[in-house]
Amino acid sequence: MTSAATILYLHGFRSSPLSMKGRLLSQRMTALGRAQDFIAPQLPASPRQAMAEVLALLERPSSCHGAWHHVTRAQPDAVLASELTIIGSSLGGYYATWLAEKLGCRAVLLNPAVTPLVDLEKYVGVTTMFHSDEPFDFRREYIGELRDLAVPAITRPDRYFLVAATGDEVLDWRAMVAHYPGARQHVIDGSDHGISEFAQYVDDVLDFAGVRAG
Repeated sequence: MTSAATILYLHGFRSSPLSMKGRLLSQRMTALGRAQDFIAPQLPASPRQAMAEVLALLERPSSCHGAWHHVTRAQPDAVLASELTIIGSSLGGYYATWLAEKLGCRAVLLNPAVTPLVDLEKYVGVTTMFHSDEPFDFRREYIGELRDLAVPAITRPDRYFLVAATGDEVLDWRAMVAHYPGARQHVIDGSDHGISEFAQYVDDVLDFAGVRAG
């Protein structure tokens, strides 16, 4: 019997669902016959708006189209927390932590941002997306919105799986490890911020989420 599990992937700062990790997760879920259980939204620059859109999506996934993959079930108007795992990369990991605490679901953190209030201050202004030439306007007030999403300490560490790379050139892996005490943790010796060899870890991540590869 196929397990009931929904995967929500949240990309990082200036990124998109078309990132390497987003594509690998989507491809693997499709190969397993679970494409309908994979959700990968394009997040706006505003953290407050991003979380509002995600929460609305989870409440009524059947109303979304296009890049929003939705779940068709006996109860299509809500994704149950017990069936949901949020996979967050970088800033998406920061979001995933807040959502996991709010909803009581599982979360996988891939080189997550722990102190984005400090890390993103220097990026205030208009730049472009990583995977396109679309403008990306990160406004100063968004720093305050990030502050509102801070989780000083996680509860229920068993709900979390951290994948951190010591070779992350953007964020400090030691801060990640310290922020998720008691959680399942896999520390990669080397690698980089994007976790270039993420294909090696896709099945472990999905297994934690209740999606069996075998």
